[in-house]
Amino acid sequence: MTTTDMSMGKIIFYEERNFQGRSYECMSDCSDMSSYLNKCHSCRVENGCFMVYDRTNYMGNQYFMRRGEYPDYMSMMGWSGPIRSCRMIPMYRGQFRMKIYERENFGGQMHEMMDDCDNVMDRYRMSDCMSCNVMDGHWLMYEQPNYRGRMMYVRPGEYRNFRDMGMGSSRFMSMKRVMDMC
Repeated sequence: MTTTDMSMGKIIFYEERNFQGRSYECMSDCSDMSSYLNKCHSCRVENGCFMVYDRTNYMGNQYFMRRGEYPDYMSMMGWSGPIRSCRMIPMYRGQFRMKIYERENFGGQMHEMMDDCDNVMDRYRMSDCMSCNVMDGHWLMYEQPNYRGRMMYVRPGEYRNFRDMGMGSSRFMSMKRVMDMC
């Protein structure tokens, strides 16, 4: 049995560093924060987990945030601009399944995963992972092996071309299930 609870997250964004200036409380997805804040330079996650994005509509660079305080997230993440959108990651308890493909549009080698993979090259002898189909669960995909580098959040659905999602890189080399992280 699978359960998803969308009511458990709360994040507060602040216009200035160190939780100063105007603030905006968010308990769900927000595709464009500019209607609430002119800029966002710090935040506090009170409950749950969120992905934040440097572009509107959940595009561009992404960063995973769990419960805690982020007084100057820009220096921590190395971003040059503020947060533009955010997506709440729902609590999920159930099976995790994802098919990863070597090429865009589900081409090349395919492997089905049900657990974390710290290096697709070592485990599957795949030099690239450029598309995927998430059947169950929520995953974080990383540009480099061992869960390092830029990341991308994927939830159930088809991802034919990672570049279409505003990612500079179109390949990922490690994957982690989002469970017990929030």
